[in-house]
Amino acid sequence: MSASPEHLPERLPLGDLLSGLRAAGEDTRMRLLALLAEGELTVSDITDILGQSQPRISRHLKLMAEAGLIERHREGAWAFFRLAEHGAGAALAHWLTERLDPADPLLAADKGRLAAVRAVRAETAQTYFDRHAADWDRIRSLHAPDETVEAAIRQAIGTEPAGSVLDLGTGTGRMLALIAPQARRLTGVDANHAMLAVARANLEAAGLRRVELRQGDIHAPPVERDAFDLVVIHQVLHYLDDPARALREAAALLAPGGRLLIVDFAPHGLEFLRESHAHRRLGFAHEQMRTWLSEAGLDCTREIDLDPPKGGAEKLTVSLWLGRDRRPQRVVPFEKEVA
Repeated sequence: MSASPEHLPERLPLGDLLSGLRAAGEDTRMRLLALLAEGELTVSDITDILGQSQPRISRHLKLMAEAGLIERHREGAWAFFRLAEHGAGAALAHWLTERLDPADPLLAADKGRLAAVRAVRAETAQTYFDRHAADWDRIRSLHAPDETVEAAIRQAIGTEPAGSVLDLGTGTGRMLALIAPQARRLTGVDANHAMLAVARANLEAAGLRRVELRQGDIHAPPVERDAFDLVVIHQVLHYLDDPARALREAAALLAPGGRLLIVDFAPHGLEFLRESHAHRRLGFAHEQMRTWLSEAGLDCTREIDLDPPKGGAEKLTVSLWLGRDRRPQRVVPFEKEVA
């Protein structure tokens, strides 16, 4: 996402401009805006970086949120803050941060401490990932290599701009990183706080700062409807009791003419995946997926099967399905830079 998303106004009413300038016109609050331009942060992160008390930081954040300069969202017991993305306050916040000199000694020192906070976050996330890597590695060994699957995803999406992208069940954030070069806006939703920490660390390491990550249920995603040009559900449906409902919910999030990409397994008989890995469904047939997509108001425009590695009886075929919303497609402006 560029520093000035195209949906932000170029001119502001006098009252909004004065309110925003009052909220931003203090050294700590300008430092906060500069930090939040680098990505989402918690109050705890900010107190570590600025060396100020939690009550004082909270007061600054509250004032700027009320002026529309920043946004707050909850993730379980945590509260994350970021630059606002909509409205007059958002326009002013982005304009101001674009004009700050990154070489300013105070801002440079803040950014150095931000890097240290992110390093701790990345180490914590890696510890979690290491604890579960053996399970994921075993499942990955049963199907086509990740690079083959990702190449098929790129093929299915094509080269057209992806616009606003939503990844439901984002996990490690890999799909967001993969699609980022074609996207204007990136949003990931996952029910697991620990996995969101992994995703946040991975996306930060990839230099993708302005990515929205939200904790939420795939059956009731905490995002707006009719808003996304591409929604991705990658290796999630087989964990669900009601995949059809999840597809209907995902379809409702698509903008007119938007696309839904599903990556999952073809039908198989590996019962141990139910017992050991909490799989609810043992794959999906093309006919079943076409029916569900049609019921959700989408046309299935593409199906791809990726054969498993040779050798051994316990193998999985990965399938990709691309559905498109039947309403006339909106024009998606292309901005290459997501970071």
